[in-house]
This record gives sequence, structure tokens and C-alpha cells, in this order.
Amino acid sequence: MSVTLALTDQDQLTLRIAAWGAVFLMSAAGAAGSAHKAGTEGSIALTSATGLVGHVLAKAPKGVRYGRTVAELADQVLPALTASMNLLRQQDPAEVENFRRTVVVAVEAATRSQKGEPSPAMAEMARKITEALDVA
Repeated sequence: MSVTLALTDQDQLTLRIAAWGAVFLMSAAGAAGSAHKAGTEGSIALTSATGLVGHVLAKAPKGVRYGRTVAELADQVLPALTASMNLLRQQDPAEVENFRRTVVVAVEAATRSQKGEPSPAMAEMARKITEALDVA
């Protein structure tokens, strides 16, 4: 029996879109630096998660059409982050903080991939992601 059975396929997709999208947002915000390195570091953090969240985030979302601009991507991802927190609060309250910590670690990993201080755009995107997680 899979530990992800408690979550529907749609629930799992929502969590994946939120978490992987947060990494994509950080990568896009840091495009002036090394977007690839930011994405790689954030992805490693997501796939290193444990518990139910770790099982769900072990796979990136397939077939998702993300926005073409940072604004369009943010319009998809930021609400998905809040929805994911609410969903976990209803389905598996023990995993709420695990999901939040996992996304925050991935965002921090993506930010640290830049040389020196993160750009103002990356810092602002990290703030927006954290805010979306905390709204729930």
C-alpha cells in the first residue's frame, strides 16, 4: 500500500505544481545569474524530502503547462502553494509543516546557488513564496 493513497491524483498534482513551481519561480527570478544551477539546487532539495511529502515530490509534475513569463508562473504557483497548505491541513495535518519546510529549504537552496548576495528579484520572490505558504 502506498503512503500517497490518502491523497488523490489531483491532490498530489497540486502539491507538485506548488513545490516544483516555487523552484521554477526562483530559477526564473535568478535568470541573470545561473538559472540552471538555481533550478538544480532547488530540485535536489525537493527530491530529498521525507514522509508523505517526500513520496509525492519525488516526481516532478508531468504535462503541466507553466506560464511563459514570471508573472504568469507566479499566478499559477503562488495560489497552488496556499492551496497545498490548506489541502494538507485537511488531509494530513502532520505533513503541513513538512511541506512548508521542504519548500522553504528548496527556495533557500535555489537562492544560495547564486554567487554573493541573492538579487533583489530573487529575494522578493522568496518573500512572496513564503508569504503564500503562510497565508493558509
